[in-house]
Amino acid sequence: MATYKEIQSYVKDQFGYVPKTCWIAHMKEICGLPVKTAPNRYSVDKREMPCPLDKMDSIKNAFHNFKML
Repeated sequence: MATYKEIQSYVKDQFGYVPKTCWIAHMKEICGLPVKTAPNRYSVDKREMPCPLDKMDSIKNAFHNFKML
């Protein structure tokens, strides 16, 4: 499984922006991949910063590239 840094690097190279780690974690949750709870997370029930709809496809593309899906 790829690290968050590897996913960020891939998305930056391919799509021109660096996704926030919370966006990656949200997409992992959506895709059914295992996610650890961050120690600095405010609420277990909801996300403070969910992944924007326009960024979801590029992060999912990175998951496919790293054969996570």
